[in-house]
Amino acid sequence: MSLTTAEARTALPAAPRLTTTVAKEYVHRDSVAEVFLTGCDTQDGVNFSLTGQWPRAHTMFRSLDGASHDPLQVAETFRQAGIYVSHVELGVPLGHNFVMSNITYTTDTASLRIASGPTDFDLDTRCTEIVRRRGVASRMAFEFALRRSGRPLAGGTGQISVIPPAVYNRLRQGRVAQPPVAAEAYPERTLLPPSMVGRTFTTDVVLSDVPGAGSGGNPRWLLTPDLNHPILFDHKGDHVPGMVLLEAARQAACAVMAPRSFIPAAASNDFHQYAELDRPCWVEVTRVSYEAGNMVTMEVVGRQDGKDVFTSVLTGPVD
Repeated sequence: MSLTTAEARTALPAAPRLTTTVAKEYVHRDSVAEVFLTGCDTQDGVNFSLTGQWPRAHTMFRSLDGASHDPLQVAETFRQAGIYVSHVELGVPLGHNFVMSNITYTTDTASLRIASGPTDFDLDTRCTEIVRRRGVASRMAFEFALRRSGRPLAGGTGQISVIPPAVYNRLRQGRVAQPPVAAEAYPERTLLPPSMVGRTFTTDVVLSDVPGAGSGGNPRWLLTPDLNHPILFDHKGDHVPGMVLLEAARQAACAVMAPRSFIPAAASNDFHQYAELDRPCWVEVTRVSYEAGNMVTMEVVGRQDGKDVFTSVLTGPVD
């Protein structure tokens, strides 16, 4: 007597659980290659255990010599974790808009060294604040603790707000249709050299020098990212993404320290308002503090239309 297909399936041993990334939609990425999370287990509705993996040779999130992961990859991983937990565990519907108001990270730079294989990690995520509106989570605060092979690699915090599509459309009033003309208003601008801002490729540079822009004051540069960049602009939007502003802060800090190299081992980033695509945004280093052990702390501020868009305080070693 032969088995039916269904009976044959039940007679076979269960297939092992294999590793894959979480759905890209749950971390607001268009490219699967840019999804760093692989799974999540809920502990008690507030604490979550996530897993993930960083590739050995990411095209952007790695050091100039290719030997270490970039600290900003930690920030991107925290960003993905907060959004994923909000959607999958806290019930925020897909299509809602997320606004990041703050994100911090502190890394052990020695633990960022790339090994002979991809970097697998565990990420403990705790919701320290959940505000609900009409039954849907509208504001969340998180604490993150990232471990590699059981050893601490990085920690940080994040705060995000959620805006329903109809409300967001009213607030933004069709900004997505605005042309990105800010950079074109300064034809004399010149992209900073990649090596000056801690980057390998010109396409990764997001700052331009404008003659006379920093005369008589703090050094400042025009924000001019490539809007077709496959990582910084992985998906289309109506404003400059927060991760682009973090990259701008890092590049400004590196430019001030050049030709010495600067590693943004820790950073605290506050976002005050949207950075619009169609108006000039200036990135200015407002404070440089030298500390013991070749450590430097710098404050970087982004300004648009005379108002602060973001503030970043970065700390790290200078070689």
